[in-house]
Amino acid sequence: MAHAHSHSHPHAHGNNHALSLAFWLNLIFSIIELIGGYLTNSTAIMMDALHDFTDAMSIGLAVLLEKWSGKPASKQFSFGYQRFSLLSALLMSGLLLAGSMMMINNAIGALQNPKTVHSQGMFWLAVLGVLINGFAVFKISSANHNDEHSHNHEHKHSDNHRQKTTNKQSQNSKAIMLHLFEDLLGWLAVLVGAVVIYFTDWFWIDSVLAILIALYVGYHAFTNLLATMKILLMAVPDDIDMEQLTADILAISEVQAVDKLRVWSLDGMENVASVHIQVQHKLLNNDHHTDSEDRLMVQIQQLFHNYGIDDLTVQQLHLGSSL
Repeated sequence: MAHAHSHSHPHAHGNNHALSLAFWLNLIFSIIELIGGYLTNSTAIMMDALHDFTDAMSIGLAVLLEKWSGKPASKQFSFGYQRFSLLSALLMSGLLLAGSMMMINNAIGALQNPKTVHSQGMFWLAVLGVLINGFAVFKISSANHNDEHSHNHEHKHSDNHRQKTTNKQSQNSKAIMLHLFEDLLGWLAVLVGAVVIYFTDWFWIDSVLAILIALYVGYHAFTNLLATMKILLMAVPDDIDMEQLTADILAISEVQAVDKLRVWSLDGMENVASVHIQVQHKLLNNDHHTDSEDRLMVQIQQLFHNYGIDDLTVQQLHLGSSL
């Protein structure tokens, strides 16, 4: 019985400055929103204050966990600390869902009995929201561009581990940038709503905006909660086709059977796999057994790498042995 292990644990070293800036902008602005929403009597702005606050907490935890992820695996956490991010995802998603339902309930009540909204204050808060979110999008976009430029420049001198780490950092930053961009569009809608209210006194528009924002936030919180639960329950990542992966392993000439193929994700980005394989007698009885086995392991590791899996454990067994 032979064992082969290939491990690659990418650690996030992204642009902490840009993420920290986004954190402070969201946190400070959420406080401004909370005060401004109260003073303008705007349910829509109060809803977005909750949204921005949880965004700030999520980004802050991402920055903190980015530092933790560099810690080596311990006796208690043999896979490292990457999964700690899932705890924050659960907490933030639950908070957003609860807040969304509360805001929808309040907005429906306000819709039945519209309250006076200070449209001018609402307008200037929306302008501030557009400027702050736009600036955050610009900074993170610039950081992504610089990271990719640096990666392309150093590509010839970097190994696969470095390439994979850079790609995941970029994906994480782009996801945050996309979220901030969606916030930007939301503030543009609030700005238009404030203008309409100013000229028409249709105060019910504020409640409609609050409901739309709450539905939008609640939907994304729910989908994020489901995605997090799938990872915690060790579901196969959505981008992995287990039948095709099995077929590709069996397509390797020396492999006769595949069993106990398991693929899961640590944190939604790094995938892990283990598999039992049976090989031909001629490979095992070959005088150059070690060389043949090494070549087989390289083939299997390359195959899993092509599926985005670099943390792999392979157990090789004699043909006819019990799996």
